[in-house]
Amino acid sequence: MSLQNATEKSSSLHGRWYKDACGTAFALELVGERWSLLIIRELMFGGRRFTDLRAALPGISAKVLTERLEGLERAGILQRRQLPPPAAVQLYELTPWGYGAEEAIKALGRWAASSPHHNPTLPLSAASLMLSLRTMFDAEKARGLAIRANFAIGAEEFRVEMAGENLFVARGAAEAPDFIFAAPEAQPMAFAIYGKVPFEELAAAGLQVTGDREAALRFREAFHLPPKVAPSPPS
Repeated sequence: MSLQNATEKSSSLHGRWYKDACGTAFALELVGERWSLLIIRELMFGGRRFTDLRAALPGISAKVLTERLEGLERAGILQRRQLPPPAAVQLYELTPWGYGAEEAIKALGRWAASSPHHNPTLPLSAASLMLSLRTMFDAEKARGLAIRANFAIGAEEFRVEMAGENLFVARGAAEAPDFIFAAPEAQPMAFAIYGKVPFEELAAAGLQVTGDREAALRFREAFHLPPKVAPSPPS
């Protein structure tokens, strides 16, 4: 089949904005609308209900969320799945191809976090914090460590396992964790991990650290935001 014929049989999604064959242009046509990439981020740790996505993205309206979910489904990035009774709820989850966006999201996150305009003190969702661990993990500084942790963020729970140069992050509780981070929201944990703020100073913000505190301190040393680029000189 010729390239022309193959293109004629392909989706009409590519070219709707830019009329450009570049893969970057197509990526923007797939996920460039406001909120789309953040919805994908929220689904990186498994399927979520509509109400879960609304709660994680408080600035999005129900109408816009519905539109973005429909668009991402048409693009083959996510799919809907109905859980059987007694749950009987609908989940939105990434397709195998949708999960492939993780490396792009992480690369964008590392790049943008080096901007002098990046503000790490803004609120962030539980999934955003946990994906940031995958993004900012320094395997060299984790060499020789074997640490298992639980992160309880509001009603959400994640297990994190550091084994030498490898990091595993998933929803659910770890068995026999070395320490537990718990807080009503993700922001105090981000301050503890990236800002290296003493745990005691974040107690008023709701952070609780139980278990082996030395392990928690060693754990956080494997995570750093990238250095800031120099600001552009005034024109």
